[in-house]
Amino acid sequence: MSEIMIENVTKRFGNFTAVDNVSLTVANQEFMVLLGPSGCGKTTLLRAIAGLGMPDDGRISIGGHDVTYLAPRDRHISMVFQSYAIFPHMDVFDNIAFGLKMQKMGKAEIQERVKQAAEMMHIEQMLDRFPSKMSGGQRQRVAVARAIAMQAQVLLMDEPLSNLDALLRLEMRAELKRLLAELGATTIYVTHDQIEAMSMGDRIAVMRAGIIEQVSSPTTIYDFPANQFIGGFIGTPPMNFLHGQMQRQNGHSVVRIGEFDLTPQPLMQPLLASYDGKPIVVGIRAENMETLSSPAEGALRASVLVVEPLGSQNLLTVKLGDSQMKVSTHPDFTTQPDADVWLRFPADKIRWIDPDTKRALYPNA
Repeated sequence: MSEIMIENVTKRFGNFTAVDNVSLTVANQEFMVLLGPSGCGKTTLLRAIAGLGMPDDGRISIGGHDVTYLAPRDRHISMVFQSYAIFPHMDVFDNIAFGLKMQKMGKAEIQERVKQAAEMMHIEQMLDRFPSKMSGGQRQRVAVARAIAMQAQVLLMDEPLSNLDALLRLEMRAELKRLLAELGATTIYVTHDQIEAMSMGDRIAVMRAGIIEQVSSPTTIYDFPANQFIGGFIGTPPMNFLHGQMQRQNGHSVVRIGEFDLTPQPLMQPLLASYDGKPIVVGIRAENMETLSSPAEGALRASVLVVEPLGSQNLLTVKLGDSQMKVSTHPDFTTQPDADVWLRFPADKIRWIDPDTKRALYPNA
């Protein structure tokens, strides 16, 4: 078992708190992604788990054993760094074998482990090659193979694909996901790329300013963000936010956006009743709106500013009242700048956000 438990971990650098009282449990063989913008504390937390930066407060355990102050070599982990960190004076074989030799493993077992790891990463024909003769993608494969060869219970990965070009990143994402599922290691993967996080992780922990804002499955975080920051950080394009005023009409709560009214679904009515007469933020994703070329009941008129044909979709930038929004339409939907379109917001796809706390409002939350 290699469950990782992080309990109330804090890490400071002088007066700056990089990780602020974070608690997180990563299940045995789970693929957990730490996602957040640069400077949010995700790499600092990963380094604390690896033993490369001891926490000031809190406790870290791996497989039920307290490792908070153990040296990295005593934690039974492997780590893949953003910068490859492979040795230029060693060939591929020796780079992969380095950790095994440090453990004074027998030659026969080293040979077998290096062979297996190289085959998994499709670099078995490059074992006698030096890093200077390899592409960036091949070097990254060497770094991952070195970590795999250690057969550690825990694999820590710090933005391992960020130095690769877009097409190679796409290929490596799929390979890594398949490979890690085969290995069955408990994995913590740090990235600022929300597409990587969504496509690879079993669960995502979204971090900001040293705090974990939400931990859940990729689908839940995308569809039900805990707050406005997460809705705006996850998704391409990010969630749209409109500012409205909650009103009471015929015994129901209705939000006024410019000259238009939106009626929340019945499930939300009790929760939103306390906002009557107050401002509210409306969140909706670009693909969740129905786009019409002519007026229809319940549809809001918007003016098209920009049309971006993307092949699988058309992405429109529209102006609705005083706000700009991104709207995803079918590629066959034709419109042009300065034309009008009408948008229908499905009530179950709207996310209601408190303008003061920025927290999303959900029934039974």
